[in-house]
Amino acid sequence: MSAANQPPGQTIDAHQHFWLYDPAEYGWIDDSMSGIRRDFLPGDAKCEMDRAGVRGAIAVQARQTLEETRWLLDLARQHPFILGVVGWIDLRQDVEAQLAELVNDRALVGVRHIVQAEPDGFLEHPQLLAGVACLERFGLAYDILIYARQLPEAIGFARRFPRQRFVLDHLGKPDVRGAEFRVWQRGLDDLAALPNVCCKLSGLVTEADWRAWTPGQLRPYLDAALDAFGPDRIMIGSDWPVCLVAAPYADVIALVRDAIGEYSASEQQRMLEGTAAEFWNLTLPRDGGSH
Repeated sequence: MSAANQPPGQTIDAHQHFWLYDPAEYGWIDDSMSGIRRDFLPGDAKCEMDRAGVRGAIAVQARQTLEETRWLLDLARQHPFILGVVGWIDLRQDVEAQLAELVNDRALVGVRHIVQAEPDGFLEHPQLLAGVACLERFGLAYDILIYARQLPEAIGFARRFPRQRFVLDHLGKPDVRGAEFRVWQRGLDDLAALPNVCCKLSGLVTEADWRAWTPGQLRPYLDAALDAFGPDRIMIGSDWPVCLVAAPYADVIALVRDAIGEYSASEQQRMLEGTAAEFWNLTLPRDGGSH
């Protein structure tokens, strides 16, 4: 089945962000990213999703505050297409107390920390490890957000928790601009050898040259992830609105749909929707309009 012939609406975007833009809170959005220095809310996303044939999404934290996690959960209550929230809690202290406040909200499906911004060794911190050990008891997954150089650390981290569900964001952020591939691929293969780890095909366009990337340049990275994880542990994500600095939403979704176009119809559907639904135990809308 070609990408053009895939049934509309049978796709879950496993990685979106929402924010009310504040320069103090989003300092990482620098001058080169001025196009996304504004509010991005569910209504904006839904328009893009409808045009691209995407029926649901996972909202992922962008700020490391409980306030943002509560806000995302509130958005999920208001907008049924937000099928789940990957929020933030401080995994280094009072984890059970923080989760006790949040876990009764079924929309909370996972937790993430922006490890790419942390010093080497962060994933080996004893307090962090103790916090992650709590997640399984609460039925929550963990998103691994790292740069490619941190893959060895992430492998050791995930290996410590064989029953914890993990998902790698953005293929581990390979250095596409620098055309680095082999070392990243070896690390990705080693991480994929752990059966409790899935992978999001997301975030590649912003790791490449924003103005000059081509699908052909990104395809080897997508193919390597597909080979490493297989259809049963792959999901797709846009990284909207961050992706907009390099490509429109529809182009990002099409990039991944095209990359999986040679797989069988059932395998494609697994990657477009099934893996995400199973990984986060989502209740899918029957008609695209309600939980």
